[in-house]
Amino acid sequence: MSAWLNPVFDPSSALAWTTLSLRLAVSLILGLAVVGIYRATRRSASITATFPATLVLLSILIAMVTQVIGDNLALAFSLVGALSVVRFRTSVRDTKDTAFVIVAVVVGMSTGLGQTMVALCGLVAVSIAAFLFRDRAVVSAVASREMLLAVRLVWSPELEALVVALLARYAQDVEAVSASTVRQGVGLDLTYQLRLLPATTLTHLINEMTRLEGVQAVDLRKDRDD
Repeated sequence: MSAWLNPVFDPSSALAWTTLSLRLAVSLILGLAVVGIYRATRRSASITATFPATLVLLSILIAMVTQVIGDNLALAFSLVGALSVVRFRTSVRDTKDTAFVIVAVVVGMSTGLGQTMVALCGLVAVSIAAFLFRDRAVVSAVASREMLLAVRLVWSPELEALVVALLARYAQDVEAVSASTVRQGVGLDLTYQLRLLPATTLTHLINEMTRLEGVQAVDLRKDRDD
């Protein structure tokens, strides 16, 4: 058997189970610490439900992979090929989330190699940076005027043009975001994203809209994506 394969099949090259268990336990604890920093510095609205669990599991798995690879170069290449089969089906929405994924990877790698102090000192530095640049709930006057308007009408090109002209008088940045037919195509549901002008009130716009002949229902609400 080739010499470079000996460590793979030689049980004496493996760590003691107590050392391995301790390192995995530390990776779990530090993974939870990463999640704590993440939750404390991110707005709850921007946190995906499964992302914190992913960070903890990633930290443990990287620690395990580091133990399996050790200093075996051939095994490292084999594992890279095997793990390349795995793909993330959901893209990370924010660059901050990407940074926390990398933090979890580094924490797992450090604990797997027994470099716990590197992981601890790194977490302290990451905590400071994350709190300095934490998400802040800033509600500006502009953001508070952003709305979603849903209109149900008996469709005709003329009436749709009147609706658009009316919105141009009372709002800005008007954008049609969806349209669907109702009542076997006789009616039409239109949804617009817009920002009300400072002098425009909700009731004012709704009253003006319902005065248009053919408009059956109007729903004006805060845009929750801002």
